[in-house]
Amino acid sequence: MKKLCFLILAIFSVVYSYSQEFLQITTVESVVPGGLGRSRMIMTDEKGNLSEQGMENFFSMVGINFGNIRKNDQQITDKITQLYKEGWELVAVTPGVYSADKSTGIFITRYLFKKN
Repeated sequence: MKKLCFLILAIFSVVYSYSQEFLQITTVESVVPGGLGRSRMIMTDEKGNLSEQGMENFFSMVGINFGNIRKNDQQITDKITQLYKEGWELVAVTPGVYSADKSTGIFITRYLFKKN
């Protein structure tokens, strides 16, 4: 009986130690002149639920807007800090760029987090 209890406890420990949750954040930052683009932060939690936050566009009516870039950087940093405080670990960052022509485009960055 002791051996059976020990075996069950050992199996439970191994299964429990490998259980992890994953969360993904995708930022889509628009490069469309005149501020007409749409920039977003999209979060997918461990249950597959989606939530979305607006972000600033890189361009305004007068050109590139460094204030907007700073605000986006701060928003992303705040989100990463919040998740870190909740026990999430950043495990991968994957950037991407898409442009159909040379005047418009998007920057996409995916952040993958895990929690044990």
